[in-house]
Amino acid sequence: MSAVNGQVSRMDRASHLRDNPATLEQLWQKAKIIHFSRGRLAVNSGASQLRFLTAAEIKELIASGEFKSGESYFLGLGQLDSEPYFAWNSPHLEYQEEVAPTGYLTLREIGGELNEIEMELALHSVALANWHNTHPHCARCGATTSVALGGAIRKCDQDQSEHYPRTDSAVIVLVRDSQDRVLLGRQAIWPEGRFSCFAGFLEPGETFEQCVQREVHEESGVAVHEINYLGSQPWPFPASIMISFEAITDFPDSARPDGIEISEIKWLTRSQLQAAVLDGSLLLPPDMSVSRKMIDRWINK
Repeated sequence: MSAVNGQVSRMDRASHLRDNPATLEQLWQKAKIIHFSRGRLAVNSGASQLRFLTAAEIKELIASGEFKSGESYFLGLGQLDSEPYFAWNSPHLEYQEEVAPTGYLTLREIGGELNEIEMELALHSVALANWHNTHPHCARCGATTSVALGGAIRKCDQDQSEHYPRTDSAVIVLVRDSQDRVLLGRQAIWPEGRFSCFAGFLEPGETFEQCVQREVHEESGVAVHEINYLGSQPWPFPASIMISFEAITDFPDSARPDGIEISEIKWLTRSQLQAAVLDGSLLLPPDMSVSRKMIDRWINK
């Protein structure tokens, strides 16, 4: 069990059911269904929970002409009650990018309000929908592809080749020095005052530990060692998983922003960080992010 993301799965993905269309149809009829529409999830009236639809409600929405039939993806069964869950990926037909439809929020907007099982379901739904939306054609022959195995894959309509969802691995690192200060960085595109841990994508032929060393040095100029795993978090923006680590540097004075990805860096003690958060001069990452969990864990040590 990891240090920053200790919960175990609340879901049984029940992969043995994916190749049985008749069983999936039976489960669909009694399922709790998450609606994903153009990057947003259906939420309840208080915007604090997901809004689960029934198969009958979805049938009515399609009949109304507001939505197409879309695609459905089997998410699995609840570990405690075996209740089936699906995602329904069908966009609003009348949609303006600058005006969000009422009752729908992005995962970034709602994520901090969700309980553990809703968060797990939302991450699964968004990750699957993002991948399906961007892979309508076969990478081998260019023909169209269709949903198969309950949404776990797509299959080419021409050559029947199978295509699997892509997940991009990225490391995220909490850097500390011998005084137990933490080094945080800021990207220029972030909201004013936002600081976070250093992160970057794994490159071909690279271990996670090598990636930690490279990314931290590239972005902050410091060399690190004593690299320890903390945990992981799906991050479907659009298709990543964040692998979190902490690492130590013996050369804090060498820290400097790269001026490309990172525009500013700060060494902070716990009291300095807490004071900056209180006076509003420093913004921490969102509650739902693994970077926030890493920082909170360090503060509360």
